[in-house]
Amino acid sequence: MKNGNLGRYLQFALVILAAGSIYPLIYLKAQYQETILEVFNMSLTQMNTIYTVLGLVFIVGYFPSGVLSDKFSAKNLLALSLLGTALGGFWFAQVPTYEYVVVIFAIWGFFSVFTFWSSHMKVVKMLSSDDEDGRFFGILDGGRGLVEALLASLALAIFTVVLGSSIEVTDKRAALVSIVYMYSTVLLVTSILVFFFVKDGSKTAKKVEKEPGSEESGVKFSDLGKVFTNKYIYLHGIIIFAGYTVFWTSYYFGGHLQSNLGMTPIGVGSIMVAVLWMRPFGGIIGGFLADKIGKEVTITCSLLGGSACLILMVFLPKTLPSMAISGLVILAGLFVYMIRGTYWSLLGQSKIDIAIMGTAIGAVSFIGYLPDIMIPLMNSYLWDVFGNEGGYQAYFLVSAVVGLFGAVIAMIYRRSQIADKKNEQALQKTGA
Repeated sequence: MKNGNLGRYLQFALVILAAGSIYPLIYLKAQYQETILEVFNMSLTQMNTIYTVLGLVFIVGYFPSGVLSDKFSAKNLLALSLLGTALGGFWFAQVPTYEYVVVIFAIWGFFSVFTFWSSHMKVVKMLSSDDEDGRFFGILDGGRGLVEALLASLALAIFTVVLGSSIEVTDKRAALVSIVYMYSTVLLVTSILVFFFVKDGSKTAKKVEKEPGSEESGVKFSDLGKVFTNKYIYLHGIIIFAGYTVFWTSYYFGGHLQSNLGMTPIGVGSIMVAVLWMRPFGGIIGGFLADKIGKEVTITCSLLGGSACLILMVFLPKTLPSMAISGLVILAGLFVYMIRGTYWSLLGQSKIDIAIMGTAIGAVSFIGYLPDIMIPLMNSYLWDVFGNEGGYQAYFLVSAVVGLFGAVIAMIYRRSQIADKKNEQALQKTGA
């Protein structure tokens, strides 16, 4: 038993390492938006267009990624994803023209969702029991947050050393390229580790997922109806949609601090690294609270807290001390990562057979991650209508409203779960 637990914890740790390594490069804009715009000589509208393309690839890939994860080895899919993302990073480090940057982001979208997303989520679900879902998914998000924070701290140190006190674009380019190479190298090394040290996913699945009446052949078209007729798939998707919308604002905190509040690139980078350090705390705290006081209650409170922080960012005066503004941004980061650390813990309550769990993850993800395509398009409109400062304010307010809506849906989910349990108990008594 001890050896079995050690084996699954080691597998879990490698999944966390993979998840924590694959996304920071894609969302480097969170810490270095203004620097990227300068170095690549592009506008914010062009950057939003790039992330719209990324979102399109994501949305197209989420559901097929679920089917793929039910058919093929998780080990090979994870290693391939990390390798493909790394190669895209080495290309990005050459500072190509805007058209090629769009292609690179499309490649990143393919490898970080189609071959990666549902595979890593399914492995975590297979490694956890129903009463461990909260802490496992919380530790997954908190753990990958720890990896991201460590990498971001290293990136900031490299960026600071290379840039120094210079404000020249050529020096900013050298600093940015240095951290892109660092992230890409980490991805390459992680890919090799996963390939050689992670056991074949099918072997893990046989130990964890095999249930009476289940088939090893995986998902069949006849099983898809079980996914599409399950009300919890849709409710879960909407909850993630709201939570992910609130989370997306964290990618714009840095731009807001630098362009609207006049903070320096290194100052903004420091604050955003502090926000990233909230991820391990928020994810793990949220996960354990989910197992203690209830998943839906934890998600609801986190959404309310995150929405409140966004509203305060809009209406509090800019003359506040920078320490107070920084504290508010970091607190928002804590709530944001509590949301992310808990919303996938609902998966065990969806009443989906493990044989088609990957497909269910793909369906929930398709709904939940629509913000990947919607938010960049919406923000292009908001910035055109309200300008730079007004655009940030409008965006934060819209996101806060969506977060409040998500809190309501989370409580509806909870009431529906309670009602279903009562009905099941009544049927059992009648049968007895």
